[in-house]
Amino acid sequence: MDEVTCVAPLGGGLVQDHVALAEIELCGELIIAASAAQGPLSLESIDQVLRVAEVRAETAAGARP
Repeated sequence: MDEVTCVAPLGGGLVQDHVALAEIELCGELIIAASAAQGPLSLESIDQVLRVAEVRAETAAGARP
């Protein structure tokens, strides 16, 4: 995720919410996977889209998720 989205609240100024942006990106990836699937996504498919195994491996290796 290289790009940063900035949101201007009502009071002015810019707010960057990297966690929210990451969640939106993951939701988009799930929507794309679900729309391409012939039926409901399995739990394994969802884990693959969300890169659960990669995050667990990085965490186990001492990397920050």
